[in-house]
Amino acid sequence: MNDFHLSPSILSADLGYLVDEVNKVLDAGADRIHFDVMDNHYVPNLTFGPQLCAALRKANIKAPIDVHLMTCPVDTLIQPFADAGADCLCFHPEASQHVDRSLQAIREAGCEAGLVYNPATTLDGLEYVHDKVDRLLIMTVNPGFGGQRFISAMMDKIQHARKKLDELKMSARLEIDGGVNANNIAALAKAGADTFVAGSAIFGTDDPKKAIEQMKKALSTVR
Repeated sequence: MNDFHLSPSILSADLGYLVDEVNKVLDAGADRIHFDVMDNHYVPNLTFGPQLCAALRKANIKAPIDVHLMTCPVDTLIQPFADAGADCLCFHPEASQHVDRSLQAIREAGCEAGLVYNPATTLDGLEYVHDKVDRLLIMTVNPGFGGQRFISAMMDKIQHARKKLDELKMSARLEIDGGVNANNIAALAKAGADTFVAGSAIFGTDDPKKAIEQMKKALSTVR
């Protein structure tokens, strides 16, 4: 199978049993854990801070943790999350006063760096920082809430992003977040994505293990 990564979002997990929930999806075959950070400022919701990330590491969660910063400002959270055990930090360009500086700060903190683009945000400027970007995250819903439906127009944007990465000769992963499920994940992969965030489609089901197996099976059909 191609090098696809499945990254369940703890935004949809039962926080009262978070460590058990995370271990359950990792045992079922998840590759990474997605950590949504919302500040009730950049997006209309409030979620997690570095302390929860550190708590997962303290609970012996060893899988890569990808932190998606839906916050403004960005820079003051970089080192705290790096210290808490994050492996990758992604942020929205419009939430940073100096995108290049923020990317440098993430890498200097020892993490992979990524940029996140909202549904209506173009990829302009990527060519000027492409050497510092390890991950390109395309939001296929508007950020702020889990359980939203995939925006169909984003399929063209995924294809455009893949073409852009190829033109710039970037090895960055192309990640999709929003409305991903077993019914559309193969089409998303064929459009060029290689990393998939899923929250309610995994944690919101009665059988997260079965949900992951169905997604992996769908991805196995992509050549």
